[in-house]
Amino acid sequence: DFLKPKSPQAATAPAAFLLRDAVKPKTTMIIVLKPGISKRDERSVLSEIRKLGYKPHVMRGVARRVVGAIGDELTHSNLETLTAQFPKLVESVMPIQKRYKLVSREAHPANSSIRVREHSIGSKKIHVMAGPCSVESEKQLLTTAEAVKKAGATVLRGGAFKPRTSPYEFQGLGEKGLKLLAKARQETGLAVITELLSEQHVEMVAAYTDIIQIGARNAQNFQLLIAAAKTGKPVLLKRGLSMKIEEWLLAGEYVLSNENPNLLFCERGIRTFETYTRNTLDLGTIPIIKRESHCPIVIDPSQGAGRADLVAAMCKGAVAMGADALLIEVHPNPAEAWSDGAQQVTLEGFAKLMNELKSIIAAAGRE
Repeated sequence: DFLKPKSPQAATAPAAFLLRDAVKPKTTMIIVLKPGISKRDERSVLSEIRKLGYKPHVMRGVARRVVGAIGDELTHSNLETLTAQFPKLVESVMPIQKRYKLVSREAHPANSSIRVREHSIGSKKIHVMAGPCSVESEKQLLTTAEAVKKAGATVLRGGAFKPRTSPYEFQGLGEKGLKLLAKARQETGLAVITELLSEQHVEMVAAYTDIIQIGARNAQNFQLLIAAAKTGKPVLLKRGLSMKIEEWLLAGEYVLSNENPNLLFCERGIRTFETYTRNTLDLGTIPIIKRESHCPIVIDPSQGAGRADLVAAMCKGAVAMGADALLIEVHPNPAEAWSDGAQQVTLEGFAKLMNELKSIIAAAGRE
């Protein structure tokens, strides 16, 4: 009775329209385009999708282009006419049932690979992102960068802005740290990944980094996710401290739904009752993400354990289970690190680990 209009005029009131639109169910349809079609043909299909009241999101694979179209569930049958309207351009049209539409395997059955400079993450090659928890000085960073590259890393990690539990702990060097990361990239050729903490720093961080990291504490900071997505840079999304996998996948949806197909999920351990380790690294997320999503999965054993003596074993398990990349904290002298020294491996320890991983990578059919 509350929802019933009291008069015919009330039914046309603005509030009635707002209520109707607010509860209007949404659906996502997947349009698979035929291989080899031109950009002009693609634009014709996208234009028709928009005319039918849908917002299209293009996902480009090696052999196929797929369009996710989000719109009114009540009119989704309109899109099914595309195969008849464009028989030479559209291969198939199908609805997606998952809540996470664009990150799902239904939307994109093949694995996605994310281009980072000359590298492709999510392909046959396993990539290692390594470096200090915090950028502390030019000497510390360049020494680490040269060592991890020599051992086989392809991406340099380092925190310029640090989210700390206590306001009295080291918060990072800020833009000075970003400039040091850029210098290390110039001198070593390594790509760079660093964390974004605030919307006000989006342009600054994007100007210096190759991959934007969204940390566990910001995993459901949706406005920050949108801002990061809009830079067009690859986004590495860490799992939140107490985040369910569905929530993690839905957070990733904010990146893809804002015209950025370059998303990497990163498992970094969740908070449980266990105190032996800092967090509980859930390697079970690897096959789950692989089944549910086409996006690459990265494992961070340093945050996951909080203990350097467990990093090697967790890396080996992650590779064996199908991880696409590893994110490892490395420091020239962990005992003197300005943050999280207990979980950072030494330069020698990292080189030893990389050598030990070779046989496991080969056994897993990766490079």
